Amino acid sequence: MPYVLGIDIGSTTTAATVARRRGASWTRPEVVPLDAGAATLPSVLHLGADGTLVVGEPGTDDGNRTARGFVHRVGDDVPLLLAGEACPPQLLTAVLATWVVERVLHREGEPAEAVVLSHPAGWGRHRRELLRGALWELGQTNVTLLPRTVTVAESHAARGFAGTTAAVYALGGDSFEAALVRRTGHGRYETAGLPQGLDWIGGADFDEALAGHVRSVLAKELAAAGRRETYATLRALLPECERAKRELTVGAQTDVLLTLPGGPARVPVTRAEFEEMIRPAVQATVDLLVRTVLSAGLRPADLDAVLLTGGSTRIPLVAELLAAAVPVPVEVEPDPQLTAATGAALAACQVVSPRPRPPEPPRAPAPDGAPRRDAGPVVPAQRRPDHDRAVDSAPPPRPPVRITPLELPRPSRLALVRSRGREG
Repeated sequence: MPYVLGIDIGSTTTAATVARRRGASWTRPEVVPLDAGAATLPSVLHLGADGTLVVGEPGTDDGNRTARGFVHRVGDDVPLLLAGEACPPQLLTAVLATWVVERVLHREGEPAEAVVLSHPAGWGRHRRELLRGALWELGQTNVTLLPRTVTVAESHAARGFAGTTAAVYALGGDSFEAALVRRTGHGRYETAGLPQGLDWIGGADFDEALAGHVRSVLAKELAAAGRRETYATLRALLPECERAKRELTVGAQTDVLLTLPGGPARVPVTRAEFEEMIRPAVQATVDLLVRTVLSAGLRPADLDAVLLTGGSTRIPLVAELLAAAVPVPVEVEPDPQLTAATGAALAACQVVSPRPRPPEPPRAPAPDGAPRRDAGPVVPAQRRPDHDRAVDSAPPPRPPVRITPLELPRPSRLALVRSRGREG
């Protein structure tokens, strides 16, 4: 059955959804299980000993062969090093996107009619062109790039949001981004104003805040343990805190469970305690969203809604602080980790079957003697002032800069991508 594919590669997780053609319409996008049936896959690449890139968390602790957070490094001239190999971040991002496309191709038995890949709203043309070029190098020539804010708005619109102007609150694994979107006359959304972000706040920081609390509670037990036992305990701490964080989004209390040399340890944590740990960070994201709205010449009350995306937006404190600062509805989908990927698939439907353009309103006939719109200019075009013309002129020459050429990874090392045998 013909289908389109939407992909969202976040800083910590990757998600994909497909929408299928049924006659002249498309089905609601459905999630593609990428990691042993899970809805999301870690945005991690590991260079194996045989030279192939492995998608997902590695089974070893060799950080010299593992790449994380490379999406937000796109545009950085300094490549990531994997076992001594220089890997541009845009190429790693394209490799992960290619793996998703091929995984879905294997599952569906035919290629997608269109693929839409979301990216941070703050990206300019330079970053988009870098990623587009890397995708072309790997044979992905039918991928459309769209800002994550646009795909988020498309997903909310499909669920009933009918507003014209909204703020998008995107809380990722290790970063935050706020931006405005507006509905155009063709029914699509586009980013408005200047997106703003914080690279030091994300869901992983909330996990670390809880882990710091647990370490302080178990300080005596950890100090009495040996070095090797302490390392094993701390390695399991962050995943356990992430689990506890998810439970606190729906429950009032949970326990952080660890195994110490002296036996199992249990640290009870209430939602109120956890929210006090992360309140300053969440408040900083809300304040940035309000500043983003004000910088666009709007008031928070001028918005139709705040649209949420990202797994940590399930935390009740997020909606509570947003509601106190912005007097408009705050909307979050049942699984906000999939919002951007769902919207990307919906946008891919429009790539294949564009919405019909609304008819233009009839024009009133021009009075006698008035210039007609199609009659050409009445007076010769005047020369633009110098300060306007300078925008289109070439930039001033820069002093010469010596750049040491970087040897990129051999294509054979990036073309073979596998999933460590974890079939969904």
